[in-house]
Amino acid sequence: MTVNRRPSGTHHGDLRNALEGAALALVAERGPHGFTLAEACRRAGVSVSAPYKHFADREALLVSLALKGYQEQRRRYAAALTSSTDPAQQLAAFAAAYVRFAAEERALFDITFLAGLDKGRHPELAQAGGALHDDLMPVTRRLTGDPEAAFDLLVRVSAAAHGLALFLQQDMLPGPWNTLATVEAQAALTAHALIDHLAHATSSEGHHVHHGR
Repeated sequence: MTVNRRPSGTHHGDLRNALEGAALALVAERGPHGFTLAEACRRAGVSVSAPYKHFADREALLVSLALKGYQEQRRRYAAALTSSTDPAQQLAAFAAAYVRFAAEERALFDITFLAGLDKGRHPELAQAGGALHDDLMPVTRRLTGDPEAAFDLLVRVSAAAHGLALFLQQDMLPGPWNTLATVEAQAALTAHALIDHLAHATSSEGHHVHHGR
């Protein structure tokens, strides 16, 4: 997903989009904490008073972009879930899609997860994150049959994918392994390993209960 970037110096029938595009470019260069609202205005070619028609402050601009980040994730994860009817394969495809989103939309990823936005002040962010949870829980529920175990599995798979995405971003893996394709595959394999561990633990628990009777 890309927010359209308008050339500077033009009149803005789409001022909001111009400011978002400028902010995304600045985040790509400096990270989510490395720019001011005034710099975004200069990059967009508008006066420093212009953004207040749409954004109360820099945080409001970042919140708008974070919502776009959640929307793009939801689109990508929904596409990943259509890749199979098998819940294990679906969860593995989600993990790989998570890594690819972080790599292909790094600015949106950084804003969504690393900008320190307060979900208490911006409940719309919590709602957007909750929508992702609601989309994915039916998949893990099919694997566990229990809502608490389903949530636990989703957290573990998501955390592994998130960590691998950061490893890739920060070049923390040895050369041959530090490629998008390799890390996507690792995320999928980790999801399968977590599912297999769950199945083994459940089977062992049932075995102990059986022999305890």
